[in-house]
Amino acid sequence: MNAQNTPIHVRLWHRDFWLMSIANMLLSMSAYIMVPSLPIWLFEEESFTPTEVGLSMGAFALGLYVFGAFCSWLVQRFRRNRVCIYSIVAMIGSISILYYVQGLHSEFVEFWVILLQRLLLGATFGLAQMILSSTLIIDTSESNKRTEANHSAAWFSRFAMSLGPVVGLVLFYYKNFDAVLLSSVFCAASAIILILTVNFPFRTPSDSLHIVSLDRFLLPGSMPLFLNLFLIALVVGMTMSLGLSDRFYGVIMLGFLLALVAQRVVFRDAELKSEIVSGLILLLAVLVLMYTRPLPIVWYIAPLLLGLSVGIICSRFLLFFIKMSRHCQRGTSQSTYILGWESGIAVGIGIGYIFFMNDDKGLLITQMALTVVSLLMYNYYTHGWFVKHKNR
Repeated sequence: MNAQNTPIHVRLWHRDFWLMSIANMLLSMSAYIMVPSLPIWLFEEESFTPTEVGLSMGAFALGLYVFGAFCSWLVQRFRRNRVCIYSIVAMIGSISILYYVQGLHSEFVEFWVILLQRLLLGATFGLAQMILSSTLIIDTSESNKRTEANHSAAWFSRFAMSLGPVVGLVLFYYKNFDAVLLSSVFCAASAIILILTVNFPFRTPSDSLHIVSLDRFLLPGSMPLFLNLFLIALVVGMTMSLGLSDRFYGVIMLGFLLALVAQRVVFRDAELKSEIVSGLILLLAVLVLMYTRPLPIVWYIAPLLLGLSVGIICSRFLLFFIKMSRHCQRGTSQSTYILGWESGIAVGIGIGYIFFMNDDKGLLITQMALTVVSLLMYNYYTHGWFVKHKNR
């Protein structure tokens, strides 16, 4: 049977791995905390138009790719943990820009300031996330447990998709936007502290060191997987532009936990294709429920199924990227996965605000169409292409 399971090794979960995984979650939370609250602030306090808000949120996606081509050179030319720490410090600096303009109550902030801030945040977050996931977490794991380490650590950043917005919305409505920004800085600073507690020995740079390269950035020959993942993330990002409640995001976390159980029980010996196909069918069901929404209970069922769907889809795609990689390309596969997912989320949020502000029905219909396209693409092309071209 063409199936794959990721085993659980207790020895993987040592102190350093725990610290790096939690740092990974905190780093992602620092970015996701602002996802639901920043647009509200831009609309209510700064009088931005839907197009300006959408472009601002979407600029984060472009920023993710700014330093990617230099990632390999940076982590080999300098100490990799220090590059990650300096990237997070730069993240904190970009968040401080928002904190500064928030204090300028006497005047409206210019659109280009927010656009550049989001671009800078995406660039620094992207570099920090790529180094943390593709290098530091791998370095804390034994070579025969690195697939499990990648799979497990990715769940921590996935949890941030739920925890971050919950924290951001609660602080925004019960405190103010300053509290949201301070919490984002706190998460990023906490990630720095955790990274500092782990010792990473010095490694001699490669003899063939290039300043610009695809190493630790984009995995050559993985474009079908990348595009399919990007389309799915696009749908999820568009959902996040609907102005969801903190309760909705909280229930998504329950869906993530349910996905963990489903992977070990329902899909334990299932055919390899079943997880992503099932996840996309669940995602389509979520959108149909939100489109009809006849009863309040839908707003509990929909996020639960959304978390379940995203959990099983993302876990399998991550393992597919790892199987596509050759020797010494594991880190590159991680970065490619991160870029496909995070840029899809950011672009989806931007599209939601630019084209579907106050048109929830139109948004959901578009999402359903994109989900069907993603399902057909995966079932009739991407999966077969992956089985033919995988290297592991």
